[in-house]
Amino acid sequence: MSATSVAAPRLQFCKTPGEFLAVAGDHLAADPVVSTVVTTVAHRLLALQADGIAQPDRNWWLVVRGASGTVVGAGMRAAPFAPYPPFLLPMPDEAAVALACALHERGEEVLAVNGAVPAVALCATELTRLGGGRVQVNQHTRLHELGKLARPAAVPGSLELAVEKDVELVMKWFGEFVGDADEQAGRRRGTSAHEVPDRAEVLRRLRAGHLWFWVDGTGERVHLTGASPPSFGVARIGPVYTPPAQRGRGWASNAVAEVSRRIQADGARVCLYTDQANPTSNKIYAALGYRPVVDMANLVIVR
Repeated sequence: MSATSVAAPRLQFCKTPGEFLAVAGDHLAADPVVSTVVTTVAHRLLALQADGIAQPDRNWWLVVRGASGTVVGAGMRAAPFAPYPPFLLPMPDEAAVALACALHERGEEVLAVNGAVPAVALCATELTRLGGGRVQVNQHTRLHELGKLARPAAVPGSLELAVEKDVELVMKWFGEFVGDADEQAGRRRGTSAHEVPDRAEVLRRLRAGHLWFWVDGTGERVHLTGASPPSFGVARIGPVYTPPAQRGRGWASNAVAEVSRRIQADGARVCLYTDQANPTSNKIYAALGYRPVVDMANLVIVR
């Protein structure tokens, strides 16, 4: 998915998520599903800033303007995990190339770029032209939005809100989720760089009521599903994790379906990402009524 090409795009770097949202908010709100990662991160960091929690100086927020001054693209560098990849939303091709030049001129080391295709590919390719190396695809992802929910076959148990006393189990499963996702997609464990929230962040999510267990008929917690708070009316499901010994029993389908139902019942749209290399999860979500919106990619620069 690519925005309409315009001549001479102008790049504006913002230092804070508040400044960024003030400038780009209308543009982000016009397509809030595609913008979901950037908007949820911006709103989360804005809330942390209000609580006095400073953000790293490396963070930036990007606004792309066309020749008329209209906002035509956006992005950010706010990942809390190495190598701190920028995340790009759809933007004119010229802007993606110009961004690479700007980052090179700023002396920023960029060894990965995530986000919308083709912007990420164009940016990464230009970065290698300027600084050497080669571009390698680490992960192909696909963003889906739920239309009409199709309830799965019922399984024993029910959804249960995770609470503060569950923090140790939630942190353990967050950590296992990342490695297991690589293995399920046929990659070496630990290949993909993803955020594993620290204890303070997990506690914030638990207090906010955005993490749930599926509890089976015996009372055992067998699955974890999370969701972001709505941003511009869109909530995003994730993580979705079932321990290996509990897989294939319908826990994930039922948990995601119920969380999705609750989000829609509260008046928000709901979306999620899948790894295109994981046919099992793609099949599950398609069966629930999730439909593809846009393809994205996580690229690395090998030097």
